[in-house]
Amino acid sequence: MAAVHPALAPYVRSVVAYDVAFAGPGVHIGMPSTGLTFVLPLDEPLTVAWDGDPASRTVGWTSVSGLHTTAAAVHHGDHQRGIQLSLTPAGARAVWGVPASALAGRLVGLADVAPVLADLPERLAGEASWEARLEVLQHALLDAVRRHEAPSLRPEVARAMALLTRGVPVAATAGDVGYSRRRLGTLVHDEVGVTPKTFQRLARFSRAHARLRRAALAGEVSVATVAAETGYADQAHLAREWTGFAGCSPTEWLRREFPIVQATGEHHGAA
Repeated sequence: MAAVHPALAPYVRSVVAYDVAFAGPGVHIGMPSTGLTFVLPLDEPLTVAWDGDPASRTVGWTSVSGLHTTAAAVHHGDHQRGIQLSLTPAGARAVWGVPASALAGRLVGLADVAPVLADLPERLAGEASWEARLEVLQHALLDAVRRHEAPSLRPEVARAMALLTRGVPVAATAGDVGYSRRRLGTLVHDEVGVTPKTFQRLARFSRAHARLRRAALAGEVSVATVAAETGYADQAHLAREWTGFAGCSPTEWLRREFPIVQATGEHHGAA
């Protein structure tokens, strides 16, 4: 995880430089979230498609996707290196000059959304160290933000999205910001391309995914505990949502992504 420049903090949630060796070719599950994904592979083009939809497959030196409710199937060989960013909805306007809604449910290349940045993969490939690559990337992002002079989200829309992210019901969120549910739905959809309820579900799912991932990295996990900690009614509720968004159950996801971890139900269990 690389540090995010303060001027980019409203637009970039995370920057991760990755260098991963696999046991062999396979498919990584790209999980839905409330962020937009921006990937810059280094050694070979990235092959990605929406899970279950081979026609959506793209191959390229960049991958850009908006908010989505279907997992991405990211194909890999024995080794992958690159940089992956997660952008906020405001980051779509600031970095690419388009609203997040324009990219909802789409997989595209960087040249399709921001041609001025099309040479970024070549510039990164020309650097010999991670430090140098990250510096090139940071300068490119800062230049993009200055170039677009992206306006901030309307304060009431930004507040509504923050409330939805925290799990405040849609009706209560609409009342808090002084809108009808219909008006709030229009404004949120215009900004991110999904309804307020879907945005809220994505936020809750993203919390559960992050919590389960941390538990898996620690070598033990309880799906029931994660469900309770992240706002689901019970483990079955989490399992239904997880299957809908990820295309598999939490236990199957753990088996595929963390094969040495043993998932448990009502208690913590070590691998």
